[in-house]
This record gives sequence, C-alpha cells and structure tokens, in this order.
Amino acid sequence: MLTQIQNDVKQAMKAGEKKKVTTLRMLIASIKNESINKRADLNNEDIIAIIQREIKQRRNACEEFKKGGREDLIRENEAEISILEAYLPRQLSDEELAALVRQVISEVNAVSVKDMGKVMGKLMPQVKGKADGTRVQQAVKDALQ
Repeated sequence: MLTQIQNDVKQAMKAGEKKKVTTLRMLIASIKNESINKRADLNNEDIIAIIQREIKQRRNACEEFKKGGREDLIRENEAEISILEAYLPRQLSDEELAALVRQVISEVNAVSVKDMGKVMGKLMPQVKGKADGTRVQQAVKDALQ
C-alpha cells in the first residue's frame, strides 16, 4: 500500500496536482514515523489505521474551523479528506452495518445499553477499517434502545 501511495505522489507531481502531492506526502511522513516508532515495517492494516487517524484529525479540525467561520480552511481539509478516503477499503452502508449489529447483538444475547461493551468488543474487529468507530457506536446504541 505504501508503494501505491508513493507512486500516486509521482503521478500527482507529473499532473501538477499540488494539493494531492502535499496531502500524500504528509501521509507518507505519518506512515514512516509510525514505522520508526514501532521499529518494524507496517502492514496494510496499520497503514489503514493511520489513514483513518489522519481523516479523523481533519474532521475534528473542520469542526473547529466551523466554529471560527473559516470556510477556506474547511474546504481545504475536506479536499484532503477526499484524497485520503480513496485509500480506505469500501465503507459499510448503513444497512450492512445495522445487519452486523443485529447479528452480534443476538450472538452475545445483549438486551440493553448496559451490554454495549460486549457488543462493541465483538463487533469492532469485524468492521475495522470499514466503518468509523463513532458510527458503529451510534448504530449499536440505536439498536439496543
């Protein structure tokens, strides 16, 4: 996956896509930093986790920029998010997520919101990289109420 990202940087440089080049270079730097911290090469799951973290940081920044009325910075972060999302696996639709939630709830015999921890513990490994944790948590909460 890292090789693909590096190749995409080269293509974006040739095409003159400055925003894509800077965004992907920041991503490569994050990947290399994580690799140095772990003292090991990263697999695709690790890289996907880094991409999700980068997207989450940009979404949080967008929220802050909305409070400050900075539309220019919001657009910039949203452009970076769309570039990064291209490297994530296909996200689960609401229906697919709801079906998985119902299945796990029945497997762990959850009956109330108090059982949310059991459901989340079993569900998160199944949806890793395919759905945002906050979205999963909300779906579980809705199903258990």
